[in-house]
Amino acid sequence: MAEPVRIKEIPENELSAEQAKVFKDLVAGRGRLLTPYKIWIHSPRLAAALETIGTFLNKGSSLTEREVELTICIIANHWKGDYVWTVHVRMCRDLGFAQSVFDAIQAGQPPVLDNERERAVYELATIAMQPGGGSDEVFASAEKLLGRSGIAEVVALLGYYSSVVMGMKLHRVPVPAAAK
Repeated sequence: MAEPVRIKEIPENELSAEQAKVFKDLVAGRGRLLTPYKIWIHSPRLAAALETIGTFLNKGSSLTEREVELTICIIANHWKGDYVWTVHVRMCRDLGFAQSVFDAIQAGQPPVLDNERERAVYELATIAMQPGGGSDEVFASAEKLLGRSGIAEVVALLGYYSSVVMGMKLHRVPVPAAAK
């Protein structure tokens, strides 16, 4: 038997004025209230701030869509977040990644990535999630290939999606059947 979902959705007519404004802005920008925002709307200023960061990271950063999605999958695997992992692996597959990339990531092995920028993203994310500052060679390679802005954006993606994954796990959001 599945554990009960812990998200406490606020009916639209019960939102505070501040929550209602954030809700309206979120729906206007995204077309609907995405699940993490159902968690964050309880702190409307947080939800608004995270929307600004999330929109930038997903749509305005120097990283390609493939690099963004790969980073999301790496952090979802790190936190064992089934919802985010399942949804974003599917998105990566739609972007042309081979399933073997995700099999390797789940096995804790470096995936075969022919694109050097994508390999730099993987290696940078890997050292960022480990204790210490990581390899100078990996950092230098990431700086050469992604630039300092790309390094900053990968780190921010790891942080932002850590929040998404942890929120989804903590609130026991089930993986949608359509995503499996």
